[in-house]
Amino acid sequence: MRNFRRRPIDCLRIPTALLALLLTHCATSPNPQQSRQPATVPAPGEPATGARVYQIDSTRSLLQVLVYRGGKLAALGHNHVVASHDLTGSVTRSDSLTATRFDIRFPVSALTVDEPELRHQAGAEFQAEVPQNARDGTRRNMLSTALLDADRFAEIRLRAVDVIAMPTGLYDVGMDVVIKGQTRQLRVPVRLALDASHLTASGELEVLQSDLGLTPFTALLGALTVENRMVVRFQIFAVATDIATSD
Repeated sequence: MRNFRRRPIDCLRIPTALLALLLTHCATSPNPQQSRQPATVPAPGEPATGARVYQIDSTRSLLQVLVYRGGKLAALGHNHVVASHDLTGSVTRSDSLTATRFDIRFPVSALTVDEPELRHQAGAEFQAEVPQNARDGTRRNMLSTALLDADRFAEIRLRAVDVIAMPTGLYDVGMDVVIKGQTRQLRVPVRLALDASHLTASGELEVLQSDLGLTPFTALLGALTVENRMVVRFQIFAVATDIATSD
């Protein structure tokens, strides 16, 4: 049998027109992998491009922290309502509520302790009257270096990083809490209501002080304490603006 050998292609013998056609085809044929453009997805914690912005109305927004007495001498102490009327920041959302993000701050030094009206609204455990000297002492302890260290850390920041819709109609919000210069993560159930011009976010949750990097106050060698458990209640009211995020 004859041993046929494949002759190498002699590029010089390829007609010029055919060579030009081959080169043109190779230069213009799209690469399927390169032609696919990924959808634009906001980075974690960032709103989608074009989101509507709502500015928080501090006069209609309120954050409350309910703290409870503990220890063998708990009867000598009081439950307390700590509140902020000074919430500032913004809420942004796109068409999907799961793309909603917020960034809220409030000053530590402006926190109040045991406003009579808020105690009245807080429930049966808060109906006892708290003397002014007890209120003042509680506030000093709260702002001290041992707890919130208000002289060094002037504000607390709350920042939504993800939002998950729940079958109950609530939203499960992943939140960064920046307190005393440290960031802690919480998951918070939030009820959202909105229209073209207003947005309201409200909710309630139990939080451990230790989960926020705080050490509950104690006195008399631990016979009188503040419980680790706190209840946080909030209502955020925000008004739409003409601002929108852009690329």
